[in-house]
Amino acid sequence: MKLKTLYFVLSLTIGATLSGCIEEYEADIPAAESEVLVVEGTICSGQMNTFFLTRTQPVNSYDWDLAVEGATVSVRGSDGSEYTTMGSAGCYTCWIDRLDPDVEYSLVIKTDGETYVSEPQKPLRTEKIAEVCGVQNTKYSNIDVLVTPAAPFEPDKTNYYSWTYDETWEVHPLYTTTIRFDTQLMKCIYDMNQFAQRGWKDAANSTIMVGSSTNYEGQHIHSLKIYDIDCEDERIYYRYSGLLHQRAITKAEYEYELARRQAGSEMGGLFTPQPSQLPTNIRCLTSNKRAIGFVGCSLNTSDYRFFLNASDYYIDIPKHADMRYWLYGCTENDCKKMVELGMYLCAWDDRRKMGGSLFTAWATESLLDVRLEGAYIEEPYFWKLTENVSY
Repeated sequence: MKLKTLYFVLSLTIGATLSGCIEEYEADIPAAESEVLVVEGTICSGQMNTFFLTRTQPVNSYDWDLAVEGATVSVRGSDGSEYTTMGSAGCYTCWIDRLDPDVEYSLVIKTDGETYVSEPQKPLRTEKIAEVCGVQNTKYSNIDVLVTPAAPFEPDKTNYYSWTYDETWEVHPLYTTTIRFDTQLMKCIYDMNQFAQRGWKDAANSTIMVGSSTNYEGQHIHSLKIYDIDCEDERIYYRYSGLLHQRAITKAEYEYELARRQAGSEMGGLFTPQPSQLPTNIRCLTSNKRAIGFVGCSLNTSDYRFFLNASDYYIDIPKHADMRYWLYGCTENDCKKMVELGMYLCAWDDRRKMGGSLFTAWATESLLDVRLEGAYIEEPYFWKLTENVSY
C-alpha cells in the first residue's frame, strides 16, 4: 500500500522574545540526506506484492516527480527462487503464490548503478482476527474501532502487529422523490425509478497502525483502539463497514513504523529524526548510500469484515435548511416551466378541489442523485451480510 513519502525539512524559527525580533534559520541539510531512496512495500505470500520507490528531495527543490523509474526490482529467496516485478511510475508489482516458511527472502533493487537489498527474513505467520467492534464511551462521543487478534502463536514472547483498513459506507440523498411531472400528460405521476434511494462510498486508508502485546496478559492484545469515527461523520449516518487487514511484524519493523510516525508528526521540529537516523533494514551493496524504508515478510495476512449500524450509537446528523424551491398557488404550466429548467418535482399538494391552491416543491438533481456526490448505486456484494466475518 502506497504511503506518503517522508519529506524531511529541518527549518527552525528562533525568536528573541525580549528584543521582539525574529530571525529565521534554515539548517544546512547534507547532500547525502537528499535524493535518498525510499522503499515501501511488504513481501507477502498468496497475493499481488506492490513496492513503491521514490526519493527524498531537498527543501528548495521544485522537482515534484519523486518516482524512481527504470529500476530492476525482484524478490529473492535463499533457496534460489526469484520473483521479478513489472513497474512504472515508481510502482513495481509481482504475484507471489506461496512463500516457504523455512526460506529467507529479500527485496533486491537495482537503480542508478547501485544495488540495494533488504535484510533476509523468514515469512511470519499471522493469527486471525478474533473480533472488531465499535465502542462509543459517552453520548455523542467518537466511535472507537477496537481490535482483538486471536490467541498468539507464541504466548511466551512479545507479539507485534500492523493494521490497515478499507472502508465502505452507505449514503442517502438529501431528498427523495417518488413522483415526477409529465409534460406530455401535464400532470403529476408516480415514478419510483428516477433516482436511487441510497448509494455507497469507498475509501482505502493508507495509514499503518501498529501495536505491541507488551502490556497485555499472556501477550494477547485485547480491544486495542485502531481508529475512531466522529459521530457527525457521514460515514456513520446509516451503516458502515470496515475491512481490517492484520499482519504480524518483527520488533524492528514495529520500531521503524513508530519512528516514521514521529518524523511525520514532528517534521521540521528541533528533534525530528533525519533520514540517516531512521531505522531501516535496507542497505546499499555497492556504495555507502543509504535508503529509507523497511521491507517486511509475511506468510499471510488476516482480514476481518465488520459492520457498524447507526441505530446502535448516538449519531448527530446535522440539520439543513430546506433547500427545495417551493411554488405556492402554481399551475400546470408553471410546473412545465420548472421541468424545462432542469428541476425535479418532489412534493405535490393539490387542494384546488377544496377551494385551495396547488403547492409544489422542486429540487435540483444534485440534491436527489447520490452519484453526483461521489457515490455509486450498485450494492456491494457483502452488504447483505448480517454478521462480521473473519477471513
